[in-house]
Amino acid sequence: MQTRPLGRTGLDVTTISFGGGGIGNLFKPSTRDDAEATLQGSWEAGIRFFDTAPRYGHGLSERRLGDFLRDKPRDSYVLSTKVGRLLTPLRGRTMTDYGFADPLPFEQEYDYSYDGIMRSFEDSLQRLGLDQIDVLYMHDIGRDTHGDANEHWQPIAFDGGLKAMTHLRDQGLVKAIGLGVNEVQVCLDALEHADLDCFLLAGRYSLLDHAGAAPLLDACRQRGASLVVGGVFNSGILATGPKPGAMFNYAPASEEILSRARRIEQVCQAHNVPLATAALHFPFRSDVVASVLLGVSNTRNLERNLSGLSAEIPKELWADLQAEGLSAQAA
Repeated sequence: MQTRPLGRTGLDVTTISFGGGGIGNLFKPSTRDDAEATLQGSWEAGIRFFDTAPRYGHGLSERRLGDFLRDKPRDSYVLSTKVGRLLTPLRGRTMTDYGFADPLPFEQEYDYSYDGIMRSFEDSLQRLGLDQIDVLYMHDIGRDTHGDANEHWQPIAFDGGLKAMTHLRDQGLVKAIGLGVNEVQVCLDALEHADLDCFLLAGRYSLLDHAGAAPLLDACRQRGASLVVGGVFNSGILATGPKPGAMFNYAPASEEILSRARRIEQVCQAHNVPLATAALHFPFRSDVVASVLLGVSNTRNLERNLSGLSAEIPKELWADLQAEGLSAQAA
């Protein structure tokens, strides 16, 4: 599998990366054997960039991923996880439902402070059972997650949390720092407070929804930073097609979104390219994009997603999408 540089960090990452939400039982349970088989299939396919987070299964994803990677040579893969949430034992409390089936018995609590970030980092090392994390993202800061409460959290995150992450990088304990979010503006805001290496941006630089990401791509190019793009199928519609009930960013797609997706699909069909294949290839048109992150929970989905990776996409397809006003030029 091809690699691309991750900003100016000296890290080279595979152009497809593994998203650990599925092995943390996102929306549906995945057995330990299923998770290990999916990870093994990803490794055999050449994927060497793995992402996880304390949020996924309330620590379950980190435990499963660490167990898989532990016997691999440490310089043979790149590992990212996230900070901004602490996991505390339930001890009789009722667990908040964050969409994970049968998670570990811990509650998630936001903490973007300097000390909270440092504790989150150390806790992740313990859950992973590894002594090194390569890429550290601040997870889910911004109005999309916190709404009006972001006015409380963001100053804490930028004044304290980003300082902690910078210190970890300066000490050589991580090689790259950035944000893992699903909105553009908070990334631009963060760049005014810290020299960040990369952003994991979910659902905002896709074939269907990408115009709003242009300022971030420009900023990354100027700063020498990279994007890791998640949510390339916008949580379903670009994989299933614009059929009734299709999901767009974790909610039923509106008629406006369905209509736009139908028009994109028609252009793809004219070039004999499946919609999902075009969606997978779209982010790579930008030199700022280092990797596309795929969240899979079984080998069947993994194989289906990777099957389109080697397809040749005719340049005329992109030109026709631009002519129809359905796609911007490569950024």
